[in-house]
Amino acid sequence: MTDTVYELSCNLDDMTGEELGFAMERLLEQGALDVYTIPIGMKKGRPGVMLNVLCAPEDREKTAQALFRYTTTLGVRETAHSRYILRRESRVLDTAYGPVREKRVEGFGTSRSKLEYEDLRRIALEQEISLAQARERIRKEQNHD
Repeated sequence: MTDTVYELSCNLDDMTGEELGFAMERLLEQGALDVYTIPIGMKKGRPGVMLNVLCAPEDREKTAQALFRYTTTLGVRETAHSRYILRRESRVLDTAYGPVREKRVEGFGTSRSKLEYEDLRRIALEQEISLAQARERIRKEQNHD
């Protein structure tokens, strides 16, 4: 499958790490598909970051407004990108440790699945084991059913 996403980006050199982290959290909470930074050099030799936000076409204006609200930027660049995507499906596994969410993807000759981090974390904390051990226990249990 293919679709189109928009990348909105801005360069920042006057925000603290905490402020930038808060902005990134808010953007994700408001529906951004992805938010990431790239370290860059800016004028006068100042270090800065490029903040990049991927969003659905219908969320462009809302995302730009959030960038202006939560960052110190004076301008936002926009680029449309075509992308290849895998078909996604989620399901809940019934396990001895409680429900565990699993994401499955397939397409373009590949297929894979991943257990949800928050559920593995809960099990690891409850059982006092590592994340890897929690994942292994769920996989073993599911393969024996």
